[in-house]
Amino acid sequence: MSAYAATDDHDHNYINWEKGFWSWWMSIDHKRIGLMYLGTMLMFFAIGGFFALLVRIELFTPGETIMGAADYNTAFTLHGVVMIFLFIVPGIPATLGNFLLPLMIGAKDVAFPRLNRLSYWLYVLSGGVAVLAIVFRLDTGWTFYAPYSVQNSTAVVAATTAAFLGGFASILTGVNFLVTIHNMRAPGMHWGRLPLFVWTLYATAILQVVATPVIGITLLLLILENVFGLGVFDPDLGGDPVLFEHMFWFYSHPVVYIMILPAMGIVSEIIPVFSRKPIFGYRAIVYASVGIAAISFLVWGHHMFVAGMANLTRYIFSFLTFFVAVPTAVKVFNWISTLYKGSVTWDSPMLYALSFVFLFLIAGCTGIHLATLSTDAHYHDTYFVVAHFHYTIQGGAVIGLLGGLHFWFSKMFGRMYNEKLAKVGWLFLFIGFNGAFLPMFILGMEGMPRRYFDYPVEFTTLHQMATIGAFVNGLGYLFVFGNLGYAVFRGKKAGTNPYESLSLEWQTPSPPAHDNWETIPIVTDWTYGYGKPEDDESHAGH
Repeated sequence: MSAYAATDDHDHNYINWEKGFWSWWMSIDHKRIGLMYLGTMLMFFAIGGFFALLVRIELFTPGETIMGAADYNTAFTLHGVVMIFLFIVPGIPATLGNFLLPLMIGAKDVAFPRLNRLSYWLYVLSGGVAVLAIVFRLDTGWTFYAPYSVQNSTAVVAATTAAFLGGFASILTGVNFLVTIHNMRAPGMHWGRLPLFVWTLYATAILQVVATPVIGITLLLLILENVFGLGVFDPDLGGDPVLFEHMFWFYSHPVVYIMILPAMGIVSEIIPVFSRKPIFGYRAIVYASVGIAAISFLVWGHHMFVAGMANLTRYIFSFLTFFVAVPTAVKVFNWISTLYKGSVTWDSPMLYALSFVFLFLIAGCTGIHLATLSTDAHYHDTYFVVAHFHYTIQGGAVIGLLGGLHFWFSKMFGRMYNEKLAKVGWLFLFIGFNGAFLPMFILGMEGMPRRYFDYPVEFTTLHQMATIGAFVNGLGYLFVFGNLGYAVFRGKKAGTNPYESLSLEWQTPSPPAHDNWETIPIVTDWTYGYGKPEDDESHAGH
């Protein structure tokens, strides 16, 4: 891959847990910042998961099970707000992206290390303010739809301020990544040799920088309306609640790809390594990544087919929603083609990568029903949407993150987890996830509305299946993170490159030195040159 060879005499103590909180809090090392993001996000993930299980317990039987309607509204709202704004949106870019980007392009750090630290501080401040929303019992739903969100001012102001601060952190991360990728690539790391994970971080950074200011303005207007009574979204004051939906979804559909694109990049890194084949169609995957980012700005209206819009507008948004499936399908085709006749090994990272492909295919196929005007009219605001959304986000972004954590774990911590336990955890997750959300597709087809505290007795069996699946899913997460957490401190020492990957980050010690490289490497080969040497250049896109 490069003219640089890893040695074992580097200072591996960039982690150095003994140095204490202040050393970490003031650090500008991109690797430490990535780990701090990861630890903080997993804490919020546990909180969001707790609220999800409360919701599922309540829905186990019709009527009141453990809480009333008001408490139920608060529980599902806080589940959504915490998961979306404090876990999924920062997600892979803030964690694995921060840790790996400089390593994968041969840089010693990101372009603006102090700005990187500031983005983490803003994220922590955002989480602290979000706690106030929990205290004040936010119950608007995670979308903050007007006009209801201007009648619950204290909790809404706290939650939207938290999301506003988190948006700033996202913008700073995006700017940092764009400048880093443009200006800090090692000699020989030209655009045709960039790892596909880096390409997806690049496309994601564009979305972060361009789309996030729109939600920032929207939330600021909502805050001003709650505090000063401005009539922007409240119809009683001359405002338009549908305007809020347009502004919210103009950001919130691209943000789906802020969550998903990096997971696709992780899958594109894992499959060639565990198939021992060059990635099929490198250029096509690159163009697909950038194409998805571009088209994602043009499809927000499919969230509003029943909110009132001209038929021609509906037709255009429906067509564009179908069209965004084309670059996604290109990626799936290329992943499957890479697997074809490969020497596939079934390590846990590969299991997560293949799970991503399978689950995201379900998400995409069910999305066709929501892009179709006639079927969307029936499925809109039903449990069909809940299932589709979770197959996209949990089946896509979260499974992708877990695949990346397992793949790069030894590089991040210098230790290996228990592979057998990792596979057991994956199995619990896969069974529990499908057990929780497949019944919801049926609930939606039968007309069960989402967000409802109560339901007719004929839906009981499906709700109970979903609840049992959710708890199996939760058990899987305990298994996975218990295994990884134990390995951080007690796992076996890992070698430099246990998977024999050709990517540049694997040419450093495990864990990498504080500044990554003693000398900047010179890249001479393509990242995915597995198999015959003559295959390298033919796939490199030169």
